[in-house]
Amino acid sequence: MRLRLLRAPRALAVVAAAFVSSAAAMPALAQSFTPAQRAEIETIVRDYMLKRPEILQEVLAELEKRQALAEAAKAKAAVQTHAAELFNSPHQVVVGNPEGDVTLVEFFDYNCGYCKRALDDLQALIADDSKLRVVLKEFPVLGEGSVEAAKVAVAVRMQDPKGEKYFDFHKRLLGGRGQADKARALAAAQAAGLDMARLERDLASKEVRDSLAENMKLAEALGLTGTPTYVVGTEVVMGAVGREALSQRINMARCGQTSC
Repeated sequence: MRLRLLRAPRALAVVAAAFVSSAAAMPALAQSFTPAQRAEIETIVRDYMLKRPEILQEVLAELEKRQALAEAAKAKAAVQTHAAELFNSPHQVVVGNPEGDVTLVEFFDYNCGYCKRALDDLQALIADDSKLRVVLKEFPVLGEGSVEAAKVAVAVRMQDPKGEKYFDFHKRLLGGRGQADKARALAAAQAAGLDMARLERDLASKEVRDSLAENMKLAEALGLTGTPTYVVGTEVVMGAVGREALSQRINMARCGQTSC
């Protein structure tokens, strides 16, 4: 927890100051504290906290809890606001069951080690859940090679509306060794059976630019800071949380329970 990096005296001062500020904010007390009284209150709070330092840990834990709830609420509102672009954009690829009753959106980077490890989780979820709809969104944040690979991925999607060859390409590139870039992405596309002449033409298209721009704007709106990040229902799930955790969230979106 980053809040624990605060030194104890500084943290105590923060708590004391917050107490005084809260009290001063009340109309009846707004003008009742002199500088000497404020200093006395801070001393009383400090002495109390030094006698019972476990209170500080409880306060910080509660603060983190409230911050997490506030961030979750903000993310949920952003998902609802941008639902059309998230779940049904013309600039996306769908794998799994396109008519599925629950949609899992994944923002990924082809050079993300956690995304590579999470690929097995995604494939297992698709194999085990015939009603799962998966939307894949390129989110190249790890350098120029990632951007190049993402552009090739969009061009692949352009000639494969059903997503079958795209997913083959996706697994080859994400599951491969070494840093992804244009050359590796083109090799994966060729191995997946794409029309390479058309792909080269599509790489220069406005569709490629528009697709990646939309994904970046969505990521900003949702407050995403890394990959992989998932959206299930109205919940934003950051990090490679594992198959079981994703399955539970899918079930929550489907039937309101972790197991349907």
